[in-house]
Amino acid sequence: MVLSLRLSEEETNLIKNYAKHKNTTVSQLIRDSVIQRIEDEYDLNAYKKAMAAHKKNPVTYSHQEVAKMLDLE
Repeated sequence: MVLSLRLSEEETNLIKNYAKHKNTTVSQLIRDSVIQRIEDEYDLNAYKKAMAAHKKNPVTYSHQEVAKMLDLE
């Protein structure tokens, strides 16, 4: 797939220089950045969901308790 992106000359130079500094291509830099942004948003939403569930039922277990429950000791 080919995408088109409008950037100012200043933005273009910034991205090209950053990619060069990171020893990667502009395409790879943009691809990685977008994927990372999506993953970060997904992780944040999962965190918010887990915290809401924890507030409804604030039960926690220590590492030792979990190991005992799973017969890992």
